[in-house]
Amino acid sequence: MYFAALLARTEDGWEASDTELDDVETLSDLADLAREASPDEDTVLVLIEQEDAWFGVVRVDGEDDPRIYVSDAAAAARSAYGELLLTDELLGREPGADDGPDLDALDLDGTEDGESEDDDEDGAAGDAVPHSPVGDSEILDDLGIGEKELRALDADDALSAIAEALGASEVLETVR
Repeated sequence: MYFAALLARTEDGWEASDTELDDVETLSDLADLAREASPDEDTVLVLIEQEDAWFGVVRVDGEDDPRIYVSDAAAAARSAYGELLLTDELLGREPGADDGPDLDALDLDGTEDGESEDDDEDGAAGDAVPHSPVGDSEILDDLGIGEKELRALDADDALSAIAEALGASEVLETVR
């Protein structure tokens, strides 16, 4: 079960809106959706969580590139919404296919059942997704949530804790 919401900073405070990510296929689509939530090019946060497994924050400031933080890359990699956030750049990989999994890169030489030990030594270890946070851990520094605080959040209550620190817990709860 997923929950996704947009928090847009306005001159009157934070405004929250529930959002469906079914039509979002790329990180660029997600950034465009966030920009639509704030016509004045203010800060917009996309908050995504999957049932106690992982959470992600995407920050869009006007036309700047989105900034991303994911609490557990390996858990997020197993979900469709997590794959949107886990770009090659974020994972420290050579840029290839940022728009989703690169099916051409899969090794389909008949050793899919784990027959080849060479794959484990060479390629697989380098492409492993870490069971740790990835991305910009200073994404919320200027909003009152430092790197240590962000990294210490548990996936089960992270979005509520973030909203509370921003003074937006009431507006976030209205869309939950």
